Amino acid sequence: MSAELVRCRNCGRRNRVRAAAPGIPRCGNCHQPLPWIAAAGDDTFAEVAEAASIPVVVDLWAPWCGPCRMVSPALEQVATDLAGRVKLVKVNVDGSPHIQERFGVRAIPTLIVLRQGQVAARQSGAAPAADLRAWVEEVIGS
Repeated sequence: MSAELVRCRNCGRRNRVRAAAPGIPRCGNCHQPLPWIAAAGDDTFAEVAEAASIPVVVDLWAPWCGPCRMVSPALEQVATDLAGRVKLVKVNVDGSPHIQERFGVRAIPTLIVLRQGQVAARQSGAAPAADLRAWVEEVIGS
């Protein structure tokens, strides 16, 4: 499974963060939590999202969806702000029909929060960054 390079907001060091791993990603230099943002599809969802040790915000989106493109940077900011407390998993529904069917996605973007692989909350449609953060913090218990 691939790894993304993520710059630590605390010390600036670049770190490899795997899509699926035990625990939470931490900076190899200063040991601060790193943002955990990964992509998943039908074949990797269980490993990347359901097996995570922290709450997971699943962003069900499509590249042709304007509201999805507006929500994406806001969700990435939430994942960065809540590093170590939440993982963001992005699922392109066009390439993941089984996940789309499993969660009954009828509108995109659809956001689902998973806790230990179980749906804890769900919402559809675009929302401002502040509202998204408040929703995520309420669901994960800030």
